[in-house]
Amino acid sequence: MDHPLFIGAEIFRHSSYGRWHPLRVPRVSTVMDLSRALGWLPSAQFITAPRAKPKALEVWHTPEYLAALQRVEATQLATDTDTARHDIGSVTNPVYPEIYRRPATAAGGSLLAGELLREGGVIYNPPGGTHHGMPDRANGFCYLNDPVLAMLSLRRNGVRRIAYVDIDAHHCDGVAVGFHGDPECLMISVHEERLWPRTGPLEDDAGGSAINMPVPRGLNDSEMAFIRDALIVPRVTAFRPDAIVLLCGADGVEEDPLAHLSLSNNAHWAVLEALMALAPRLLVLGGGGYNPWSVGRLWTGVWATLNGHEIPERLPPAAEAVLRGLRFEGNRRGKNPPVHWFTTLRDAPRGGPVRDIIKDRVQVLLARPPG
Repeated sequence: MDHPLFIGAEIFRHSSYGRWHPLRVPRVSTVMDLSRALGWLPSAQFITAPRAKPKALEVWHTPEYLAALQRVEATQLATDTDTARHDIGSVTNPVYPEIYRRPATAAGGSLLAGELLREGGVIYNPPGGTHHGMPDRANGFCYLNDPVLAMLSLRRNGVRRIAYVDIDAHHCDGVAVGFHGDPECLMISVHEERLWPRTGPLEDDAGGSAINMPVPRGLNDSEMAFIRDALIVPRVTAFRPDAIVLLCGADGVEEDPLAHLSLSNNAHWAVLEALMALAPRLLVLGGGGYNPWSVGRLWTGVWATLNGHEIPERLPPAAEAVLRGLRFEGNRRGKNPPVHWFTTLRDAPRGGPVRDIIKDRVQVLLARPPG
């Protein structure tokens, strides 16, 4: 593979979880459109994600759950049993027209990535990142768990040691279940403490395979840089992974409506840049992010970083038009968006002091022997 590959699909353009759900906003289509408007996504680097067949998903998900998802998509009706057993049809995980096809397409991209990375390379699958999904139930907007499926696909294709780094604002509870106690998997999660799903405390090492770094509200760029340089990079380097999977959720930026962190998108790009040379295989997934401008800009910058493209100070008219075409109905942030959400990709840096609580927690984790 002589250049990074981008996996996407048109199903994400108009598919929505419903009028009032946080995932009513476009995300993947914005990244595709912005990247093309900037001249960064030639056809040679784009792959349309295949829809995963149920049999391929059974490597981690139960046949009963997958059958329920397909039936609910066909009937658009979840029974009381579906909700009680699988959490299908709840407020968090609603019934919507593509309730099976959409997550199966994201999962198909992640399964394919594991195959394509057999000999090495870099792949970006922004539809992926559904890290809360459980084997037999939907969880936290996630009907399937494509990070787990991607890592299992990597394993089937000869990759043994996998470092999974997750900088989404929410803890990766589903991935922690999938790789609990796996000696050839290193999971590092930096997430907002006491935010749903309220898992991943500092003392939880997932059977020796995880480093959990819960952070307080207001995490700034300087603090993320400290965590990156003092904890993430040294531990990943020491682990000597055959592959790195980075879940680059965009909900840690200050403008996100579901979390309470204060990062700029520069922090995410810097973590990615620091990881790029640490393994012969790199898979970058999307994840959370619920402000259409901040997630679209951040994830497009991820693709720029992977390719070494210079991010312009001012976007060209075609790219600006993509951002001006977005809407954020039902949220105050959508009423008077600042001009820089239309004209730039890069946020102003949001540095600040590194609080003692951050330093102390990193020291606790560094004192723990490597898994």
